[in-house]
Amino acid sequence: MANLSKVELQNLRHFISSSDTCYAKLNQYANAAVDPQIKQLFTKAAQDNLNTKQTLMTFLEN
Repeated sequence: MANLSKVELQNLRHFISSSDTCYAKLNQYANAAVDPQIKQLFTKAAQDNLNTKQTLMTFLEN
């Protein structure tokens, strides 16, 4: 793990949790969407949140 302060680590965990929550909700919205363009929009936003979470997780691994 990088040299993160306690506050930075706490914020990082909060951001990871928030990204995970957004990913789940956006997937639910995509699954409920009828319009293909709306479905695609939610699917892409969900994937972007998953990518963000994975990027943030790398800070915990270093």
